[in-house]
Amino acid sequence: MMNKRELELYVHIPFCASKCAYCDFLSFAAPEQMYRKYMDKLIEEIYGQSAAFSKYRVTTVFVGGGTPSILPPYLMEKMFEALFLCFDIAEGAEITVEANPGTLTAEKLKAYRAGGVNRLSLGLQSADDKELKYLGRIHSYDEFLKSYQRARQEGFSNINVDLMSALPGQSVHSWKTTLKKVMMLKPEHISAYSLMIEEGTPFYKRFGMQNGTGAQNEAEPINAENSDLASLMALPDLPDEGTDREMYHVTKEMMAAQGLERYEISNYAKPGFACRHNIGYWTGVEYLGLGLGASSYTCGYRYCNTDDLQEYLSLNLYQSGEAAREIHELSLEERMEEFMFLGLRMMRGVSGSRFIERFGRNMWNVYGSVFLKLERQGLIEVEAPVVRLTERGIDVSNLVLSEFLLT
Repeated sequence: MMNKRELELYVHIPFCASKCAYCDFLSFAAPEQMYRKYMDKLIEEIYGQSAAFSKYRVTTVFVGGGTPSILPPYLMEKMFEALFLCFDIAEGAEITVEANPGTLTAEKLKAYRAGGVNRLSLGLQSADDKELKYLGRIHSYDEFLKSYQRARQEGFSNINVDLMSALPGQSVHSWKTTLKKVMMLKPEHISAYSLMIEEGTPFYKRFGMQNGTGAQNEAEPINAENSDLASLMALPDLPDEGTDREMYHVTKEMMAAQGLERYEISNYAKPGFACRHNIGYWTGVEYLGLGLGASSYTCGYRYCNTDDLQEYLSLNLYQSGEAAREIHELSLEERMEEFMFLGLRMMRGVSGSRFIERFGRNMWNVYGSVFLKLERQGLIEVEAPVVRLTERGIDVSNLVLSEFLLT
């Protein structure tokens, strides 16, 4: 049997019950009849793309969004049938579905299990209902608990919980309470990210000025006819930068006390439960994105599907690659940059020997002066052939990673 190349699949489901105020992902509300049209077209793309990837073995599948769990169970079943029929999915592949507690039912969980899903990612964000309301989430903490318990009852033994810190009005105490409540449930994996204020989101209108972007200069006038904006402007401030970093360090300490290992800047897992799909992204494994706006990286090319729903639905996707846009061949320099940017997010750091294997270049010849500068500043530590961020380096990771730009 020939040795097949490793491939990861990402499948994008763009639908949500409602758009959260902080979200800049490609997602939107739509009627159920649109779900059917979209999934028929997605399955067409699965068939059309798979022929070009017959020499690959799929090791992970990640169904994200949007809110994949908003779909009726039969549509997810049809999609998984098509994936397993069209792609060579490895035995024991990690197969994840993102789910929102406000949309998850026992019937859906049964359908996921039947379709081969073995990992669930639940988007909680906070265990405080007031904070959830500020974010525009559609669920309560109690609904999350019921969804989590249902998932356990249906046999899911690998569950991630997504959390978000530095929320409007959040204190270190309320963040600790969220962490305690979630860790008492003993999930296998927790992703804990700081809230990012993204341009173009409702939160940008409220918090852009606080972040120094001057967004409020462009804000609409607040009046009785614009009650949504009025409620947005009434939200409490974000925690300051010092509180944000304190939350990060509290997270690391509390996770470690519960046996959850930090393996990436914002991700923690029990031994053996690190997310294989995300590790693939961070270590340069090729991936194919399926669905509206989905990004891919294969054979040294980066490209993404159209993000226009009507255009996507109109395409003949049995013709492989028809949905692809913005195709870009990465230069050697760009690939080396990505190796450093992504690899240094992981606690194990980057390996000089792996660098030579991938690029035929000595990592120290390319980045020696950068390493020397950052090591003197206490931002990286070098244990040849490995380079990794220090705790201080993690605190200013965006600045550190910018040092590895070559182009």
